[in-house]
Amino acid sequence: MRALIADQFPQWAALPVRQVLPGGWDNRTFRLGDELSVRLPSSDGYLQQVEKEQRWLPVLAPLLPLQIPEPVARGVPSAGFPRPWSVYRWIDGEPVSADSAGNASSLAFGVARFMNALRRIDPIGGPAPGEHNFWRGAHPEVYASQVDDALAALGDTVDVEGARDVWRTTMRARSQRRVWFHGDIAPGNLLLREGELAAVIDFGTSGVGDPACDLAIAWSVFGGAARASFRTGLGAWWDDELWARGRGWAIWKALIVAAGSAGAHDPQAEAARARRAISEIIADHRATG
Repeated sequence: MRALIADQFPQWAALPVRQVLPGGWDNRTFRLGDELSVRLPSSDGYLQQVEKEQRWLPVLAPLLPLQIPEPVARGVPSAGFPRPWSVYRWIDGEPVSADSAGNASSLAFGVARFMNALRRIDPIGGPAPGEHNFWRGAHPEVYASQVDDALAALGDTVDVEGARDVWRTTMRARSQRRVWFHGDIAPGNLLLREGELAAVIDFGTSGVGDPACDLAIAWSVFGGAARASFRTGLGAWWDDELWARGRGWAIWKALIVAAGSAGAHDPQAEAARARRAISEIIADHRATG
């Protein structure tokens, strides 16, 4: 890493470098001095995200109520690293804990406020769903085969009929909106300062399309009271059809994690959370339709 920085950005060659842990799946992140960070795509599947974030984050930032990553420089493929990469302004903050956020109604309301601001931004020219973001922003039917495979693998360890009923309702919810969405509203991408939501990071799966994918946190993290605050904060624009598609994204992710077909830093803990989420999604669906 030091050689890579020295080669392409010699003005920062003397700054200390240390890896940020735990790291994400899409990128390896390093702290560069006190004010900068470096993100290196972990595979070729994430290459398009570099250009997208460099292009669009400066457009989105002044229109949002929370801090988001600020690109400072873009590295090019070289002998030191074979892919394009980015240097960002470092954002101070503590990632939200998945285990402590469930009943945090103020956090849920803050996330809703951010999502509403994001979807109001002019979508013209923004990146449509595709390989760059693993089809976030499309209809969740793109992952129908993965849902079937996960249910077959899980067997009677989950409420298969309940999950299928959620999925059938998702398939009927066809109306879609075309707005900006984040694509991965999850605890690790929400940063707190002094206990308040202060920043949202990692826009690699962002784009313009159906924002239902951003609703998955309602069941994967938020409990009943926080979920109610989240929906209240979102308002009537996020209607029942959109909410049903959000349930579809949530059940897809929970099923593949529970079935072990998605990578996890702590497989047992994440599988347990996913099973709880499956039960929450099914119960909420039965209660509200």
